[in-house]
Amino acid sequence: MKIKPLQDRVLVKRVEAVEEVRGSIVIPDTAKEKPQEGEIIAVGDGKVLDNGTKVELTVKVGDRVLFGKYSGSDVTLDDEEYLIMREDDILGVLEG
Repeated sequence: MKIKPLQDRVLVKRVEAVEEVRGSIVIPDTAKEKPQEGEIIAVGDGKVLDNGTKVELTVKVGDRVLFGKYSGSDVTLDDEEYLIMREDDILGVLEG
């Protein structure tokens, strides 16, 4: 199934953080925080301003981004979990 976000929304797949092992303490999955880093899977067409002009998005498919802890709405498609959020919720693009 494919999805195309509307206007200034983006579809993000969370990128799992690399787990570091320290000592022999095991943290259960339910106690772990969700990562705040993801990859852009799909983007909308852009935001339409009040005067009718369309502003293109600054992020593109494939960008790795950082977003706020409580940003976006969780969506499940084909047993994969994604976030749909507005471009304004993205804090930054990771480069390199």
